[in-house]
Amino acid sequence: MSVPHSVKDRVWFQNEHFQNVFSLLNADGGEARVAGGAVRNSLMGHDVADVDIATTLLPQDVIERAETAGMKAIPTGIEHGTITIVHKGATFEVTTLREDIETDGRHAEVRFGTDWQKDADRRDLTINGLYADINGDVIDLVGGLDDIESANVRFIGNAEQRIKEDYLRVLRFFRFFAQYGKGRPDAEGLKASARAVSKLSQLSAERIWKEMRLLFGANDPSRALLWMRTTGVLTAIFPETEKWGIDSIGPLVETQSAMEWDNDPLLVLESIIPPDPDRIVEMAGRLKMSGAERSRLKHWAETPKIAHDMAETALDRQIYRGSHSGIKDVLKLSLISARSRAEADDAAMIESAGFSKLLKRADNWSEPAFPVSGKDLIALGIDVGKEMGAKLKELEEHWIDSNFNLTKSDLLEKL
Repeated sequence: MSVPHSVKDRVWFQNEHFQNVFSLLNADGGEARVAGGAVRNSLMGHDVADVDIATTLLPQDVIERAETAGMKAIPTGIEHGTITIVHKGATFEVTTLREDIETDGRHAEVRFGTDWQKDADRRDLTINGLYADINGDVIDLVGGLDDIESANVRFIGNAEQRIKEDYLRVLRFFRFFAQYGKGRPDAEGLKASARAVSKLSQLSAERIWKEMRLLFGANDPSRALLWMRTTGVLTAIFPETEKWGIDSIGPLVETQSAMEWDNDPLLVLESIIPPDPDRIVEMAGRLKMSGAERSRLKHWAETPKIAHDMAETALDRQIYRGSHSGIKDVLKLSLISARSRAEADDAAMIESAGFSKLLKRADNWSEPAFPVSGKDLIALGIDVGKEMGAKLKELEEHWIDSNFNLTKSDLLEKL
């Protein structure tokens, strides 16, 4: 299938607010082009979330034009030439053309200019180096169209040089391969990534986790993770995976598709690391994960394995006493494992059916309300304090053991 060379028919390109901003930047001697992701995704048939614009105008000129037109201009990254224009609720990042003067693998000193070739050459991958002009016509200065046609993810120019400019590009190379690539990754990119493994420690934890979360969230990250393992990149980022393996990723992808689950980056991570609570806490802290992410991973690691033939009422009790998310993650990973063995193992097929049934139960579970309160005990003459707390806990255990069937009257009679 031939790749289109225009984006003019795309909904985002025809959007009135975008056209107002784009026309403003292309007027009176200025030139602006859509850059990067919006062009790439449009040509590859993917959704477009953000529209970034490159311009020959200097940052201060962008601000003045926007404000004169009644738009809001925010200097979100003015030292690197980036201004965010807000127009009727829509936001657009506008960045002045630039070239790198000096880089240290993390930060770059840039010089603003008007040379589109130099601006394209400083970008990372050919599929990210495309532009679209005022008419929606695609401009390719780096060979990106051919690579989009063949789903080839490769660096612009010399792979090693691109990586030395910013070592995060190692992770971006694998992440974009997971999202857009086919076949085998570009050989020069692989070699350069392997040589840069020791430099990954220079990157901030936030940047690393952001890229890896996106990679884990791809429809099929299995091939990218395989090559990350081969080059040593995966072990450098996640030493927890070193003796654990990534064999479960393929079955996870297949099960995720068959069961119509949403892509789940944390489930992918859980499938390649050991459920060791102490190591989980260390890893989450090292990568500066969010509180919700840390909590979910820890709950998964602390949840014991569940038998495929567990009674549904027993599962209800375990969910109530434990972690709902942790139990769901354990069940999903158990189901993935069983499905991967089911074709050649009748026992695994039975396990698969059992885990599937339990997972459905867990998905539909809602927490029941304990019918007794402290007020009920006060009415019976029990004072607020340790005794009341102990009595409430004792009654709650009776209630749980009854599969939540005992009523308030039943429970209070036990006192």
